[in-house]
Amino acid sequence: MQFWKYLAAPAIAASALSAPAYAEAGDTFVRVRAIMVSPTETSGGILPTFPSEKVKVNDSIMPEIDITHMVTDNVGFELIAATTKHNASGTSGTTGGIGKLASTWVLPPTLTVQYHFAPDANVRPYVGAGVNYTMFYSEKPSSGLEAAVGQTDVNLKDSFGWAAQAGIDIDLNEKMFLNFDVKYIDIDTTARLDTTAIGTQRVKISLDPLVFGVGVGFRF
Repeated sequence: MQFWKYLAAPAIAASALSAPAYAEAGDTFVRVRAIMVSPTETSGGILPTFPSEKVKVNDSIMPEIDITHMVTDNVGFELIAATTKHNASGTSGTTGGIGKLASTWVLPPTLTVQYHFAPDANVRPYVGAGVNYTMFYSEKPSSGLEAAVGQTDVNLKDSFGWAAQAGIDIDLNEKMFLNFDVKYIDIDTTARLDTTAIGTQRVKISLDPLVFGVGVGFRF
């Protein structure tokens, strides 16, 4: 009898360590992630002076935090908060020769409604959809741009759009889990450059980034 008790003890301990965190109505999850924001941008020409020249926007890696509150075992609301810095560069012609044209910080608070497919399992996939309001701040011209066209003021118009996501939570213990997440965020803006030498230039940019995240979450 003692033999079976000792044999069973490791299995019982392992089962306790892998006890699922679950997702239940009333739960709140806080996730801390590292994210890579990768714009899938398209742009119009830089009007009125360079109508055939477009811009590209670089990727950015930053930390992110989000909070999910479960209103049922399957349905939760997630609020996402992160800010990233991006550079806009010319791709051809005169602006391509300049290279980096301007930089900006981007703050896109996003609210999604999530559906969790297996709330009582150790591995819980989910999908979500919602809205975002994107604010641009601390816009600055590059030194190369100002060397070419003189003193320049840069302004990007705020954006309102939709968002979609898919992800998975994987339990580590009853209170902590791994998280993998990907989002698509609809962001459209118009960049205005007020220059000394060539007047006001405008370019429409659809940023529409994919946001890849990996991190840990905590259940409260």
